[in-house]
Amino acid sequence: MKSFLKKLFFPILKSLYNIYSSKERSYSYKGINVRVMPGVFHPGLFFSTNLLIEYLSKLDLENKTVLELGAGSGLISIYCAKQNAIVTATDINPTAIININKNVELNNVKITAFESDLFDKIKKVNYDYIIINPPYFPKDPKNEKEFAWFCGSDFKYFKKLFSQLNNYRTESNILLMILSEDCDFNRINSIANECNFKLNLVLQKKVLWEQNFIYTIE
Repeated sequence: MKSFLKKLFFPILKSLYNIYSSKERSYSYKGINVRVMPGVFHPGLFFSTNLLIEYLSKLDLENKTVLELGAGSGLISIYCAKQNAIVTATDINPTAIININKNVELNNVKITAFESDLFDKIKKVNYDYIIINPPYFPKDPKNEKEFAWFCGSDFKYFKKLFSQLNNYRTESNILLMILSEDCDFNRINSIANECNFKLNLVLQKKVLWEQNFIYTIE
């Protein structure tokens, strides 16, 4: 019944989201103020970003190197920078990079931000933390903003992610990924296993109608 209701109301919610996100909006969380530009994932309308920050707040980030893939508005990266981490933020969407730099200036922090399709333009250096809030709906994205939602009809995003991630895994670093109950976890987990990765659940939380899960990738 729950799944049926979500499918029933999804087109309505999608239309409302598209209308709301067609203008630049303000959002504040944990003392961080960000502007969210049209075409960039809005962290305040969903629960994954805030849940990742909740989890990160329990970790020692001071002087740690952090890489955020698909950083969107940059809220998570800015939070990490405020904890004195050394942060690199990337996104496939060039508008998101403009947005991140705008919010970096707004919050007076230092972050290196640049456009990259997953690890394509990222140097092979050791990061203490790699943070991933991925797209997971199995559909081919048609434009820049849809890269935040759709992982490809054949789960291309995850196939590329796990194949590249091997080059950035060390014995000590922590790789974090958040997923929703709406994703096809079995398919994603199977792709991870094919690349010799295991998804280990470290936090599960339900907020209103959505259950989210944070995994370490080991």
